[in-house]
Amino acid sequence: MLRRRALAACAATVAVGALALAGLTGTASADPSPHLSPAGADRLSPGLLKAMQRDLGLTADQAAERIGNESRAAAVAAGLRRSLGPGFAGARVSGASAELTVATTEASDSRRIAEAGARPVVVGHSLAALTSAKAALDRVALRRAPKDVPVWYVDVATNRVVVQAGRAAAADAFLAAAGVPRALVTITRSAGQPRTYADLRGGDAYYMNGSGRCSIGFPVKRGAQGGFVSAGHCGTPGVSTSGYNQQVQGTFQGSTFPGRDYSWVAANTNWTPRPLVNGYGNGDVTVTGSTEALEGSSVCRSGSTTGWHCGTVQQRNSSVTYQEGTVSGVTRTNVCAEPGDSGGSFVSGSQAQGVTSGGSGNCSQGGTTYFQPVNPALQAYGLTLVTSGTPTDPPTDPTDPPTDPGGSWAAGTTYAAGDVVTYGSGRYRCLQGHQAQPGWTPPNVPALWQVL
Repeated sequence: MLRRRALAACAATVAVGALALAGLTGTASADPSPHLSPAGADRLSPGLLKAMQRDLGLTADQAAERIGNESRAAAVAAGLRRSLGPGFAGARVSGASAELTVATTEASDSRRIAEAGARPVVVGHSLAALTSAKAALDRVALRRAPKDVPVWYVDVATNRVVVQAGRAAAADAFLAAAGVPRALVTITRSAGQPRTYADLRGGDAYYMNGSGRCSIGFPVKRGAQGGFVSAGHCGTPGVSTSGYNQQVQGTFQGSTFPGRDYSWVAANTNWTPRPLVNGYGNGDVTVTGSTEALEGSSVCRSGSTTGWHCGTVQQRNSSVTYQEGTVSGVTRTNVCAEPGDSGGSFVSGSQAQGVTSGGSGNCSQGGTTYFQPVNPALQAYGLTLVTSGTPTDPPTDPTDPPTDPGGSWAAGTTYAAGDVVTYGSGRYRCLQGHQAQPGWTPPNVPALWQVL
């Protein structure tokens, strides 16, 4: 979080849980499944636990256990995605125990999935086929945002592309224009038109040109320059920002909206980026990485209007149409938000997930909120997420050479699932999207990298 003095004074940023993803702390010979250590559980933010108790109906112990279970499930799912190949049809977790379900188009894969500890489901369409269909819809929307079709996404649970529309005829026309087979799609009636969450009123956050208000997402650096990422609809390059205290803060350096919804602001030297965000009266908490959470995982959002609210990841890789145009690649959640929360952090455990984009509903009656994943924003602008160096750095394997062994892997680089790197004499494939942290070398983090 960026601030001039005491960290607790700034309400422009949002709180993140302090649990390290335990699967990132093993050596090359360790069990690739993450595990939640007692020490890790102790470091969970009280604010995060309170929000999960309120919004998910859990006790504090159940909330901590759920985060650990979700971390383990993510590592198992990543390995199965690679081993199942083209038959993989998605993975999700459900319930307080975070039961892992993995779908496949091949019945012969069921035994392998069960042996990994997951529940197998045989379905008709691969994840690749559904993702390809959604991409075709996205291409049509980039040319012209579809009228009366505000949202579409790949739904792993139903093995369909879901298209939400105000009129069935509008959805049919959209599918026809994209050449997407109707058999791949479920059309549902839209509950309302999503909107972005910026507003023009005062509050404790950051301000654009002294008027509009948004929330800081995550502190970042580009070289020696500090700043933060936020939502793209909050400002355009050249727009100045002031902080929660109305003191001069920085300037938007990059912004993309619509299409995507991310931006970054370079701050002046009075503001120091830290791996901490405001806990809204519960103490500052720590961001330790940006490993993507599975569908069904718990996720919490914090913003300058409504503070902490939690729910679950519904669907990744969703598309939503606002009045300004269509935004693709966002994640759909059942977490609420309100105007002024735009740009604020979405986190799962201690892992940065994304920045608040928009949605529908409110925090009195509930709603749907979309977040722009943070890793694409980091990659687009060449930014490094500011994270805590302890206690999440994995221990150095005593067999590792004391000097850089060479290769294409580099700390600070954002990797997507499927990327291949070299490290020393080995080749590795990325299993989960993340930004590499110092010490998280491929041999040291089997939850993120598979040796080839």
